[in-house]
This record gives sequence, structure tokens and C-alpha cells, in this order.
Amino acid sequence: MCQLLNGLSFALWIYTLIMLVYAVASWIPSIRGPWSNYLAMVVEPVIAPVRRLIPPAAGFDWSFLVVLLALQVLIRIINSYVASSCYF
Repeated sequence: MCQLLNGLSFALWIYTLIMLVYAVASWIPSIRGPWSNYLAMVVEPVIAPVRRLIPPAAGFDWSFLVVLLALQVLIRIINSYVASSCYF
């Protein structure tokens, strides 16, 4: 069970990195390429439902920040459970 949770935590961390790369690519148009379409296929299905609930305001996409924050909270919850239950 602990290995599964560690794997889930790692996968969520990797997904967070993918989201950050996607954000940087959206801010700097000169670095976009065909690879950014693949990032969009991975990131947009998660952000789109949140974007419907929290539309962009003041030129900022708050849904991205909400998803990023939720991922970080989930990673911390998983890591704290693993630390308290699996290693002691």
C-alpha cells in the first residue's frame, strides 16, 4: 500500500511539473511548438471543468492556480500519511 501511495504522490508531482511547463509555454509564445499541443491534451481536461466554475478574471486564469493548489494539498496529504503509517 505504501509503495502505491508513493507512486501516486510521484505521479502527481510529475503532473504538477507538466502543468508548470504548460503555463510557461502559454506565457512565452516563441517557445511553443507541436510538443505544447501534447501538453494541452494532458492538462486541459483537468483545468477545463474548474475553468467553468471559476472563469478567468482580471486577465488571469485562476482555475490553473486552483488545480495546482489542490494537487499540492493532495501530495502533502499522501506524503504525511505515508510518513506516519509506513515508516514507523
